[in-house]
Amino acid sequence: MGHLVYESLDTEHDYAVTEIDGALPDGLTGTLYRNGPGRWQVGETLLDHIFDGDGMLSMFSFAGGRVRYRNRYVRTRHYRLGQRHGRAVLRGLGTQRPGGALANALRPPANVANTGVVLHAGHLLALWEGGRPFRLDPDSLETLGEHSFGGRLRPVSAFSAHPSRCPDTGELFNFGMDLTRPGGLRCYRVDTRGNLHHLPRLRLPYTPWNHDFALTRRHLVFVVNPVVPKAGKILLGTGSVAEALSYEPHRPTCFALVPRYGGRARVVEHAALLGFHLVNAFEDGTDTVVEFVRFADWDRVTTAFRDFRTDDFPWGCGLMRYRIGPTGKVTGEEVAGGPMELPHADVRYAGRPHRHTWFAGRTPDGTGVHHLDHRTGERKVHTLPPGHGFGEPVFVPRAPDAPEGDGWLLTLAHDPHEHRSRLLVLDARDVEAEPLAAVRLRHHIPMGFHGTFTSRVAVPPGL
Repeated sequence: MGHLVYESLDTEHDYAVTEIDGALPDGLTGTLYRNGPGRWQVGETLLDHIFDGDGMLSMFSFAGGRVRYRNRYVRTRHYRLGQRHGRAVLRGLGTQRPGGALANALRPPANVANTGVVLHAGHLLALWEGGRPFRLDPDSLETLGEHSFGGRLRPVSAFSAHPSRCPDTGELFNFGMDLTRPGGLRCYRVDTRGNLHHLPRLRLPYTPWNHDFALTRRHLVFVVNPVVPKAGKILLGTGSVAEALSYEPHRPTCFALVPRYGGRARVVEHAALLGFHLVNAFEDGTDTVVEFVRFADWDRVTTAFRDFRTDDFPWGCGLMRYRIGPTGKVTGEEVAGGPMELPHADVRYAGRPHRHTWFAGRTPDGTGVHHLDHRTGERKVHTLPPGHGFGEPVFVPRAPDAPEGDGWLLTLAHDPHEHRSRLLVLDARDVEAEPLAAVRLRHHIPMGFHGTFTSRVAVPPGL
């Protein structure tokens, strides 16, 4: 029953949610945006990979103890052509076009804008790994078009799905994979007015497929693992992009420190690691500390992403902290074990030492939302019933100046018996307790990826 969460949601909704267990907390005011694939089937075409589904934004708008839900598909070229033809006609990351190698040769994967979302300088951006973002109206979720930052981001450039905002300056930092040139990543700074500035290119000993980074007060911090796209297979169309990704543990993992405002990057090589999502990074004297979820098995990950309709979610095997010293010495320790993914910290502490990490993870009885207190070592879990799906926990501070960790966690849960989703509001300091509120939707939300919360209250049209 858990795989019902991968069923498509073909209907676009807009309604005030009236079925709420408990009560929404006083002070929970703003908007939660979430992004993820809304459908893995286009007409007669079943899509072959978890990352190929059309991007669908969900919006929960909180004000005055009430909440309104709205969802809209991002009107990408992949979505529009699928609607017109009743089938998928573009190449995906893991889904090839019909017609064999000739039909796929020299064709990049379609941008489905399905992975991340950020609101910056008044622009709501739906993000994807390998291309430019799509801009949407933050109230209606109407697609306004591909966003180039006034022409500063070229059509072949990528603006990745995991930007990070500096809590001190309000600037947004990001990177993009650079498959047009060997051995590197492009790095960006977006000022508070929304203008994009290019940072010096990060040069690496190989061309990676990289997913995330972390931001300190001085650097963009990368943990680049040796997942390498085989360009020949991709360009010739003999296999999908996903099939052409190769984990090569004979190559090093590169810990890279890119100065935020320009300058030469520092790259420290380490024995190969594997991970996708970083929690945070910070400077500690002359050292740089970075925290992320480590994986042990590349084959298990790729199999699960391909067989997502029948396979379990691929879990990381430990929360790791690595310390990069000024001489290039790297030391690491596991701070929490057990299957886990989708980690989050208090975004107000990006770039500075943090006490709290929240993540989704396995429990002896199923899955749950976990809280790790780094100061005490205590770990608490809010357990979901067996078979219930879950989403990334997003932290919302109780007030802008509230102490670290004083606030709420917002996470989606799927009930396979009712085939509906509910948004859980948990006390971030006491995740074991019953939810403060459970916002019950009329339908399910397909398994998604990442979300963001803003204090701006979205007001859908007509209200």
